[in-house]
Amino acid sequence: MFTVTRRYTFRLYPNKAQMSKLFEARRLHCYLYNAAISHRKTEYQYFSNSVSYFQQQNALPAFKECWPEYKELNSQTLQATIKRVDLSYNRFFQGLSKKPKFKSIRDYSGWTYPGHSGWEALTEGKHGQVRLRDLGITIRMRGQAKQWGTPTTLTIIYKPYLNQWFASFTVNVAIQETLFASDSELKYQSIISIDLGTETALTAYDGQEFLEVENQRFARGAQKKIQSASKQLRRKKCPNHREKIKASQRWKKARKQVSKLQRKVAAQRKNWQHQVTTEIASRYDIVVTEKLETKKMTRKAKQGSKRSGATPRRCTAQGNAHQVAGLNKSILDVGFGSLNKLITYKIEAKGGLALFLPTLKIKPSQRCPNCGTVHKDWADLSNRYHVCNASDCNFEGPRDRGSVMVMYNVATNQQQGLGTSLSDCGCFSSTDSTKKRKHTGSMKQLGQKKRQKSLLGSSRSSETPTSQKLG
Repeated sequence: MFTVTRRYTFRLYPNKAQMSKLFEARRLHCYLYNAAISHRKTEYQYFSNSVSYFQQQNALPAFKECWPEYKELNSQTLQATIKRVDLSYNRFFQGLSKKPKFKSIRDYSGWTYPGHSGWEALTEGKHGQVRLRDLGITIRMRGQAKQWGTPTTLTIIYKPYLNQWFASFTVNVAIQETLFASDSELKYQSIISIDLGTETALTAYDGQEFLEVENQRFARGAQKKIQSASKQLRRKKCPNHREKIKASQRWKKARKQVSKLQRKVAAQRKNWQHQVTTEIASRYDIVVTEKLETKKMTRKAKQGSKRSGATPRRCTAQGNAHQVAGLNKSILDVGFGSLNKLITYKIEAKGGLALFLPTLKIKPSQRCPNCGTVHKDWADLSNRYHVCNASDCNFEGPRDRGSVMVMYNVATNQQQGLGTSLSDCGCFSSTDSTKKRKHTGSMKQLGQKKRQKSLLGSSRSSETPTSQKLG
């Protein structure tokens, strides 16, 4: 048995008195967030000083003396809000996001309890209650977790467009041992390879037969209704906060209608994804798929200047920006990223393995599954049926089926061609602890920093990565 981390979200049902306390706590955390950003900006602008997380954390006691209402809130939640600002600046320094800005109360979702202090989950994974000790309330909640364990953190979330509160728990769940010794020595009993696409949402191959799932196109089906509702929204008096113009009641009503249609599409897609991934996870032990960069795949095409006659920087084989937009919608309608995440954690929950193959090295859509020859002309997305012209190879078949056959052969060490074995292609699994990730400084790293400071007693140990100068 080993432990994995899962996140489960329950809907909260507070009464009027409890809701008033939740709104007040959300308002105070929002003000603290903006105060921390203002502190950093002022120190750098007027004194050229870069403020670290530890400096702002150590200033919290004095802050509470000036603002007594913060004494009622849990100290760890205030530290987590300060840490959220620190994470934002770390991402900005590393070029992963834009410079942090002040947040309106309309855009501030909630706050986090990073430890066990200040709250208690009164549930065994199905419905129950959550107790917030700092606010002195116990709120009824509804929801169900497939696997329950030891809750570690809690995040209270408010969604304004729904006017609903949610409790998001991170839970340490104990799952079974894996069915294999290592990635190079797979003890597979049932293995399946999956290729995600737009024409056919999912094409799978288990060594004997193919499984194809059609793209449901939920967004395309509701596109006319959403466009009609959006047109009605544009005709209403919209808000302008800079000019202090309030939204009309008709605008608010029309905005709710648009949000309702968009939420319905998202719910339909999520329900379909759960049905498909649950069926696959219940039948197979090992899933093989490509390592996809969905964010880069759906990047908006940049139009060239009409005056200079420049071409777009990103385009499809046809080179049309409208077709790029259509392709992006189809990719997002399937949900490549969420499908991979769902199948990964469901396979891991039963003790299985998810293998992610590097697309640039394997080239599954350009490689012949029979002889291993790479055909560059197969890279054209309009070529949906592949025929191998290599000597002594008579392979022909649909593009997606050829891709899943290549991935299956690579996972079972049967694929012909150089660099197609698991050890050569640099394949990694979902349980590989050596995967490279972009760290921006977590609460775990913060704890390590504190322990280092207490052991060494050095003043230099109090510095964090945010001690860089704002550029």
